[in-house]
Amino acid sequence: MSSNNTVLRLEAEDVRGLNDGINFKKNQEDGKCYIIYKVKDKIRACVNQCKHQGGLFIKDIEDLDGRTVRCTKHYWKLNVATMEYVNPPDSFMQDELVLSDTDGSLELVELNPPDPWTAEPREAQELHAGEITLTYITHACMELKAGNKRMMFDPWLIGPAFARGWWLLHEPPSDAMDRLSQADLIYISHMHSDHLSYPTLQRLSKKRPDIPIYVGDTSRPVFWYLEKSGVNLTNINVVPFGVWQNVDEHLRFMILMDGIHPEMDTCLIVEYKGHMILNTVDCTIPNNGRLPHGVDVMMSDFAGGASGFPMTFHGGKYTESWKADFIKNERKKLLNYKTQLVKSLQPKIYCPFAGYFTEAHPSDRYIKETNSKNSAADLNESIRKSCPNILTWTPVPGSVLDLALALKDPSNRFITEPPNGTKIFKDSWDFDLYLDELKASASAEIFKYKSWIQFYYNWAGFKDYNLVIRVTETDDDFKPLKGGYDYLVDFLDLSFPAVRPKRDHAYEEIKNRVNVMRHVVLNGRLWDDLYIGFNNRMSRDPDVYHHKFWNHFQIELPLLQIFLNIYI
Repeated sequence: MSSNNTVLRLEAEDVRGLNDGINFKKNQEDGKCYIIYKVKDKIRACVNQCKHQGGLFIKDIEDLDGRTVRCTKHYWKLNVATMEYVNPPDSFMQDELVLSDTDGSLELVELNPPDPWTAEPREAQELHAGEITLTYITHACMELKAGNKRMMFDPWLIGPAFARGWWLLHEPPSDAMDRLSQADLIYISHMHSDHLSYPTLQRLSKKRPDIPIYVGDTSRPVFWYLEKSGVNLTNINVVPFGVWQNVDEHLRFMILMDGIHPEMDTCLIVEYKGHMILNTVDCTIPNNGRLPHGVDVMMSDFAGGASGFPMTFHGGKYTESWKADFIKNERKKLLNYKTQLVKSLQPKIYCPFAGYFTEAHPSDRYIKETNSKNSAADLNESIRKSCPNILTWTPVPGSVLDLALALKDPSNRFITEPPNGTKIFKDSWDFDLYLDELKASASAEIFKYKSWIQFYYNWAGFKDYNLVIRVTETDDDFKPLKGGYDYLVDFLDLSFPAVRPKRDHAYEEIKNRVNVMRHVVLNGRLWDDLYIGFNNRMSRDPDVYHHKFWNHFQIELPLLQIFLNIYI
């Protein structure tokens, strides 16, 4: 059943001492922070945590009205008088805490939903050596053996992700595809192509099209692109959040949503004989921060760098020194956040994964050199310093964790490393095979006619927003393409003017690699291929993130590809 939890209590004297406007408060017992906004006798309160990536709010020095706080991570701004985010505009609302007033004192109350994994609890049974093993394959792909069942997570084994921007850092074990095709079931966390890899699934479908695949019931279906991809998979199971899925008498799993991106991102709890494995994958705030404590194994992302910001931006403050300082600080904040998250959840074993990618193509050398990432070893060292009782695992392809051995005697060896001489890092990626597919899209018949531009953006359906973009098609080095298109889109009325309008408006210039942009257009794909794949360069005036625009083109494009049918 649901429960209420008092997260902060202020005595009457403390309540009388509240200032009009913004008050920052901290619970001295657990260290959690809160914001209280007071105007005369009216009070509102919320957790001091940004909904974007969990940053801490501080006073906004540009705020003259005393209503706005600024996130220390990405400078998002929250108006605590309305609990509405104002930068970026049209994005989120902050969840409010319930207030309980008794004899002048004040309690901040959080309404807690039930923890679904506590339904039908099972006592932990003793395990035998080899009964539960985790084998690291590559990036976010793990093989879980539990009893006589084998489960695969997020198999990306071949090809690029995000069109051509990401490539595997680690060489998968030579038998990885065979392992995948022989698995009893597969979990795919979300639709991003470093987790939902169509090149991998294409090869899998030729071996075993009916392999059971499980995904969460997100509003943007994980497999929304399946029919267009041509991949023949016939046993995809969409399951509700927070409900145990029984595999056999001992093994079950539960899919949970992300608190920030519930429309597309999920995480996973697997339980075998009462032993839990928590895989938070890429979730920013998995299950809105409510997670099981003391699980046997926890896995999460760690690296950072999974965005075009700020590497692909230029102009204004985006100097190389500013970028370097920002990236350094972001990676440090992420490392500290992951350390604190692991410390708060107290798993017996922690493994950082889902961050082993590289910008391998030579034309992305600048991104590779600029986009520094956290190392798994550094995060594990930070965790061991903070929590010496937590065991850590820095995986390499083919390494195996035996849970029974770890629980029986952590001082003994419970990790089996791959044989000496095993290839760990990739040094070739078949670039031409995948880039030729993009080139083929660029030469499609529809792009001979400028009218595709109007058809495409009308199909996309984003409008009534005061933003003008200039889109320029470029070569791989972001130099304007001779004979390429260079056009304006005014999203206020969805028009295509020859020059910028005279009214006040937000403005962005976006230079897109022509092969990637046209592949995205031709196939009705999301703009993650451009933005997360480092396949564009951007400047904006003013320097404001337009959440509503990017959210639409990265998540909310139409599922029905009517635009394409016009030309087919």
